[in-house]
Amino acid sequence: MAESAVAQFRPLDRGAAAALANATHGDPFAVLGPHWSEAGPIVRAFLPGARKVEVLTRADRAPLGRLDARHDSGLFEGLVQRTDPYLLRIEWPGGVQETEDSYAFGLLLGDLDLHLFNEGRHFGLGETFGAQAMTVDGVPGVRFAVWAPGARRVAVVGDFNAWDARRHPMRVRYPAGVWELFVPRIGPGERYKYDIIGPDGARLPQKADPVARQAEPPPATASVVADPRAYHWHDAGWMATRGERQSPAAPISIHEVHLDSWFRGERTGADTAWDEAARRLIPYVVEMGFTHVELLPITEYPFGGSWGYQPLGLFAPSGRFGPPEGFARFVDAAHAAGIGVLLDWVPAHFPTDPHGLARFDGTALYEHLDPREGFHRDWNTFIYNFGRREVQGFLIASALFWLEHFHVDGLRVDAVASMLYRDYSRREGEWIPNVYGGRENLEAVGFIRHLNAVIGERCQGAITVAEESTAWPGVTNSIEHGGLGFSYKWNMGWMHDTLRFMARDPIHRPYHHDDITFGMLYAFSERFILPLSHDEVVHGKGSLIGKMPGDNWQRFANLRAYLAFMWAHPGKKLLFMGNEIAQQHEWSHDAQIEWHLLDYPEHQGVQRLVRDLNRIYAAEPALHRLDSDANGFRWAVGDDRANSVFAFLRFAGDAPPILAVSNMTPVPRRDYRIGVPRAGRWREIINSDSSLYGGSNAGNSGGLHTSGAGAHGHAQSLDLLLPPLATVLFRHEG
Repeated sequence: MAESAVAQFRPLDRGAAAALANATHGDPFAVLGPHWSEAGPIVRAFLPGARKVEVLTRADRAPLGRLDARHDSGLFEGLVQRTDPYLLRIEWPGGVQETEDSYAFGLLLGDLDLHLFNEGRHFGLGETFGAQAMTVDGVPGVRFAVWAPGARRVAVVGDFNAWDARRHPMRVRYPAGVWELFVPRIGPGERYKYDIIGPDGARLPQKADPVARQAEPPPATASVVADPRAYHWHDAGWMATRGERQSPAAPISIHEVHLDSWFRGERTGADTAWDEAARRLIPYVVEMGFTHVELLPITEYPFGGSWGYQPLGLFAPSGRFGPPEGFARFVDAAHAAGIGVLLDWVPAHFPTDPHGLARFDGTALYEHLDPREGFHRDWNTFIYNFGRREVQGFLIASALFWLEHFHVDGLRVDAVASMLYRDYSRREGEWIPNVYGGRENLEAVGFIRHLNAVIGERCQGAITVAEESTAWPGVTNSIEHGGLGFSYKWNMGWMHDTLRFMARDPIHRPYHHDDITFGMLYAFSERFILPLSHDEVVHGKGSLIGKMPGDNWQRFANLRAYLAFMWAHPGKKLLFMGNEIAQQHEWSHDAQIEWHLLDYPEHQGVQRLVRDLNRIYAAEPALHRLDSDANGFRWAVGDDRANSVFAFLRFAGDAPPILAVSNMTPVPRRDYRIGVPRAGRWREIINSDSSLYGGSNAGNSGGLHTSGAGAHGHAQSLDLLLPPLATVLFRHEG
């Protein structure tokens, strides 16, 4: 280079160099990378700790120039012959590195990506934002993109730059507020976070990536660059038919599972929790006759005691269980076995952990600023700002990621009631009314409808389930008819009422008869799932068997009668793990299910009953086809308070009707006459008092014929023996 040219070259001013050295410079592309000066092309690189930096052509590694160290800060700059695609040859104390320059790459995200994101309609964030291992201009590396519109500066830090916030500051794309950077020659497995300076100039705690597709196992909190290779699925047949399998006319029986405590065995080698679950859990679910497994939240969460209900990584399967591809293998194996996979998904709120979404860019970005709108005192969590389009799009993209990328069959949406009401769990003066002065959270309603509309359009056969405990109308009505658009709703009222009844001593049950019958007043107002969920066996509520009154025999008889009543009742079924074996102790997330109880006959009997109930439920159309239709149900005996007897009929067109009779007292009732709509033989297909299940074996000799004595408005009737504390199911056989 001529001396005159060198003389005209002006080094970067000390202020900008100091900003780079202090990790405060907010526009790195303005000073780093290739630039043009009066003296000719120059290259600047900020590489603290480097000894020597040269510029080479990428094609043949021919020298283009040497960069000189400036200001003893790590800044290197110098004239080069030209700025063809080049490499930096960096001499570090521990060796030599040759790599492309992050600041030689142009804009990364397209304008359409940014526009759709700001509109809340970019539903492919999992494949666009976050850390995407990819090739740019023929160079392998990782493209990082993160939304932080309030930040003055954002840098990506990780193992690849010794977690040095000075090394990889990012470029902001106005007006989207998205920061991006391509880091060449790194790939899957790299740990990383974002170093952010807020609008007030304060440096925030380093943040995990909101759109990370992988995270390191807790208690560590870094995000991980995920393997971009697509999983090769084998479930085309399942995906084509799951809509029928999950329709209101289908038998749906769900086993709810907390993966971390279902089984706690030792794993060796490359074995992951997902592989173990594929080997153990899926065959068990098949053997028990359940149609679905529902997992408590597996989206990455920092605190194990939240059971996943306080997640921070809505695009990442928890690192506790292994890499994301392990989860894909699990879902594929479930589908191969004919089992659907549902996930609990939490779009209502998120925890306050400093490495998470809270005040992500120094502002209330994902949450509301005002705690009257944006903070749950009950859970010590922030509430998503559903009125912000980017937040809506972020949440919908998360839902689609699980449904599309991982072939999940449905999402059970947690805490819907807390989303729908602005005054949820708040006293007067602690909440802000909507624009009309009401308590309804109109923004959340809009989000829920948008979510369900997009899922319905894009994810054929997938379902959404609302965990909603209030009388909000039309939760499962179509959006076109003013509903929220969910496929199903948990019937929380049924669960609480019937459990309250079952917990009473039978001598008091006649005075609380309505706890059983009341649910039928609204049973067909929504498409319901009857849940006996994890919520009922924690926080001092005891186990399901522990709620049952009486001596040991009566407790088991009560539980068996209740389960059989539930399986006969209109509504799809959900049973939390451990309940099917009558686990004695309250569930603890730190301990596995009490599988040793299966050494005892009474526990084996409950398990056998649940297995048989699932088999009968699936085989008998009358027990499932019209679960959401009043034409499928008719009371036979609903007013026998004195004897705590309940009897009803289930129908499904031309299919044989089913008669279900429950005697919720320990007194056998002989010659109990019930009118039925058809004459002939009625076969006893389930008797919870059978000795097979640990009962006294009282019954009706496998079935009986009607007599001509009319009863309950029918010309014929059955003269039954009702076993003590038992539910008996009969099918008409002609």
